[in-house]
Amino acid sequence: MKHVPVVLGSLVLAFASLSANAATPHLTQAECHDYPFVKLTHEVTHKQLMQELGELEDVGYQPGGAENDYPHDLHVAERKLRNEYRHDCMTPSVAGAQTPGASSVN
Repeated sequence: MKHVPVVLGSLVLAFASLSANAATPHLTQAECHDYPFVKLTHEVTHKQLMQELGELEDVGYQPGGAENDYPHDLHVAERKLRNEYRHDCMTPSVAGAQTPGASSVN
């Protein structure tokens, strides 16, 4: 019975870890094949811009943040979003290649 708290603690930590991974936003296949990840043959729609803003906010961008953080905070969020694209949308063999339409941001 002395080991019950340790086992329960381990189970709680394992469950919390799984929950955190499940809560991590992932791009859907539809998102992988839409703006901003593909070059469009038409103008960007308002819906696509709002989707991109939502995706940027999901990776930490805060549009109403401090002005002295802009554009650095936007570039950081764009980089995170490109990494998410590589993880969720690309096969492992091409994940190391440049994301389509992405520019190099430091």
